[in-house]
Amino acid sequence: MNITIYDVAREANVSMATVSRVVNGNPNVKPATRKKVLEVIERLGYRPNAVARGLASKKTTTVGVIIPDIASPFFAELARGIEDIATMYKYNIILSNSDQNKDKELHLLNTMLGKQVDGIVFMGGNITQEHVGEFGKSPVPVVLAGSIEDSNEIPSVNIDYEQAAYDVVQSFVDKGHKEIALVIGPLHEPINQEKKLSGYKRAIEDAGLPYREELIIEGDYTYDSGLEAIERLMELESKPSAIFVGSDEMALGVVHGAEDRGYKVPDDFEVISSDNTRLSLMVRPQLTTVVQPLYDIGAVAMRLLTKLMNKEKVSEHIVVLPHRIEERRSTK
Repeated sequence: MNITIYDVAREANVSMATVSRVVNGNPNVKPATRKKVLEVIERLGYRPNAVARGLASKKTTTVGVIIPDIASPFFAELARGIEDIATMYKYNIILSNSDQNKDKELHLLNTMLGKQVDGIVFMGGNITQEHVGEFGKSPVPVVLAGSIEDSNEIPSVNIDYEQAAYDVVQSFVDKGHKEIALVIGPLHEPINQEKKLSGYKRAIEDAGLPYREELIIEGDYTYDSGLEAIERLMELESKPSAIFVGSDEMALGVVHGAEDRGYKVPDDFEVISSDNTRLSLMVRPQLTTVVQPLYDIGAVAMRLLTKLMNKEKVSEHIVVLPHRIEERRSTK
């Protein structure tokens, strides 16, 4: 049997308005009355109805989080940052996996809105104009985390991916490397095509090196695609002496695939990965990597969302966090 606010009011011999004030922390209740109501709530096991409270206040204190794959260390770290800040600001999370499927992403967006969430944090590799249109029609704020879109209309939190790729290639150039490969995620995703690949090309051009199309290997962020990438690179007549890999999981595939073929990292070629998830420390040699502050990206995105939900002043809706390269054993 569900215990209602009416049951608590009757048992405590007070009005339902008084029970409501006690539950919501309103100070305008006598201490003795508050104590009596709280004792009845505890004894009856009353739990306030969040849906009913949301209908009354027009807020559900619930945030929707749409994530490509919670099993991915990259997105799991982002989600943890979102969750911690949501808890700090007393919001609950509804988390859904989209599998990087556009139709599913848009379906989940509308499902979240149907559940009357107060805001949405969205993560996805390919933010299309259809996405932007749906975000624009949303009655609640939407913030992108670790995801970009061309118009810069939608609030977002990222690093400068183009500059990060440039910095990696420049670090290789500074060590004397001339044959530098790039193992990258799907090129239909703007973060890869327009940011990482652009940064790579700019650094190659600034160094006066020739751009070799065969040194660009497209993967899908998985370990297996890393294995396939190193196999293709090692079959080239002019092999790379350095490789920048667009995700830690692919980088593990590159390192292990190299070892399977009798090569050693960093003796035969150096590797720098991206993301700095825990995977970068779980391989030997440990990976030199671009440090994306994944937890911070999630945390800042959630904090930005709380400001937008509460109509606080926001000075910058496009937030770019700093990055750096962490030197470990996969480089000399």
